[in-house]
This record gives sequence, structure tokens and C-alpha cells, in this order.
Amino acid sequence: MMNVTKIKLSAVLLASVILLSGCGGKGNAEVEAAAAGNGAEKLKKLVIAEPLHYTGYLPLYVAQREGYFAEEGLEVEMLQAAGGTHVTSVVSGDAWAVIGGPESNALANIGNSDPIVSVSNVVNRANVYLMAKKGTAPAGSSDEELAAFLKGKKLNAGRHGGTPNLLTQYLLLELGLDPQKDVRLLEPADGSTVVAMVQQGAADIANGAEPQISDGMSKGVWDEPFYKFHDLGDYAYSVLSVKKSTLEKDPETVQKAVNAVVKALKVIQEDKALAMRVLKAEFPTLSDDAAQAALDRAYEDQLWSPDGVISQEALDKDMDVMIKTGIYKGEYTYDELVDMQFVNKAAAK
Repeated sequence: MMNVTKIKLSAVLLASVILLSGCGGKGNAEVEAAAAGNGAEKLKKLVIAEPLHYTGYLPLYVAQREGYFAEEGLEVEMLQAAGGTHVTSVVSGDAWAVIGGPESNALANIGNSDPIVSVSNVVNRANVYLMAKKGTAPAGSSDEELAAFLKGKKLNAGRHGGTPNLLTQYLLLELGLDPQKDVRLLEPADGSTVVAMVQQGAADIANGAEPQISDGMSKGVWDEPFYKFHDLGDYAYSVLSVKKSTLEKDPETVQKAVNAVVKALKVIQEDKALAMRVLKAEFPTLSDDAAQAALDRAYEDQLWSPDGVISQEALDKDMDVMIKTGIYKGEYTYDELVDMQFVNKAAAK
């Protein structure tokens, strides 16, 4: 079913030891002790699907590489599934959980007897930026200037139905432009093509996030983003979600996974050296300057949730974008899409 089957094993026991050799933070002995305490053969294997490998999911990678999942008796693999299959992989049972937007869950839940429910926040900002081909960005940022600049352009909006695409269309509508008539929307399923499309002249403007932003800047494809959607404030952009049946049949495993994620969210706020170490391990082709720029942007824009809480406000903003763009026509309730009992218990530990 998957159109992308590239699976990256987390290798919690081995990778945590090798990659942390000689580094600060959690020491090898500590990671080994956590693993030994659970017993390698007793680690429960889970698969979490991600739509794209990018820096926004750094807390999950921290939980892998620093052994937080292992401490909870879990071994986590990340499944990269493009084109929206990160959500359907949970529906089909190919993945235990998914990291992505709750609005995608809402779409998948239509007519689904076993809906997907979000159990922890990860990225609490609309982590989407607009970049124009180098030297062509608009001179001003007023609505009038933005509308004039965007009109008639070839705009790589990303996968149809995906949050970056919806946010781009939402902005166009807010500026008084028709996304189907006033611009040429390009909607590739593979989000990793963002830099190449602008570089090759296939697109004038692209939306994207790190590490794409720094990658494009280092290659001279574009300058700093001319528009940042993180200005919307609290926004449930990427959350950890599982099927409702998983919550009901195996709440203990859900709690363990959430414990590890919440711990990583707290650590990443306090230990920037650790964050950089994991970032470099996950994205080894990034230059030191690009990696630092990506991390600086994440902290400056308050990208990550500090505690895993998904607020009503954050969910409403997410869903409002989808409703206004016409992708979602139904109704929703917070309690149907979000369950914070596990985050609350993790916070009480």
C-alpha cells in the first residue's frame, strides 16, 4: 500500500550507545543501564509514521537516540510515508502511531469506526514558511504587496490536503486571491522536492520548513523566508496520534510512549547542545552553519510544545484553516480528536 517504504530503524539499544560516544548529556552507561533494566528481548517494538524526515520532529528523534523510549520498555522505528500515507498507515495497521496534523486525522476519521485520536503535542506552531527564488522576494509585507507579488506565480504548495498546502491556500484567500485562478498551484506528493523545483525553475515560490529552508539558502536557491505562518501563534501542527482502539486496549503502551515524548520535549527546551547533537546525527548532510540556522529558527519561533499539551485554541486554528479552504466540510469536537489524559499523567510523574 505504501508508495514510500524507506524505513529507518531507531536501533535504540545500539545507536544510542554508538552515537552518544564521547558526547555530553546522557552517558553510555546510563543508556545501557536503562536498556539492560528492560531487557533487550523485552522491548516492545512500535512503528511511528512520519510524512517527511525533518527537524520539526526532533523531539521524537531525541527520545530515540537518548534512550527515553528504551527506558519505557519501547523500541521505536520511524516509517517515512509520503503522499498522505503516514495517516493511512495507522488506519491499515502498518504503523502503531502517526506524527502529523490533527486535521489529517479528522479527514481520515470520516466514516471510520476506529478513529485516530491525538495524545501528545509535538510541534505547536504552523511550521510553514514561504520562500521566493533568490533575489525576487517582495519588497514589503503588507497584504496589498503580498497579493500583488503572489498573483500569477508558480507556487509549490505541497501535497494536496496536507497542512502546508492548506495554509498556503488559506493565505491566498485571506489576501483576496483565488488559489485556483490567481496562481498556479503545484502539488507534488513528495515534500523533499521543494528545493529542487525552485532551483530548476519549475516553481517561483515554495513553502517548506527546516532543513529545507537552510538547504535552499546554502545552495543559493532562495534567501530568508518572506512569509512565516508561525505568526498564527499556538497551532496544533504536528501531534502524536493513535487509533481509539489502541487507547482502549493498550493504554499502558500509549502512556509509555507519551512519557518518553514529554520528557524529550522538556529536555530539548533546556539542552541546546543535546538538540544539536541529535540534529546532526539525523541530518548528517547538513553543514554546521545550516544545522545551526535550523536550530536557531526552531528556538526563535518557539516551534516545539514545552509540555505536550494540545489546547482547544491550537486545535481550533488548525481546523479553521481546513474548513475555510473547503477541504473539510463536517463538524468536529475537541474530545473526538484529542485525549490529554496521558500527557496529564506524564506531567504528574
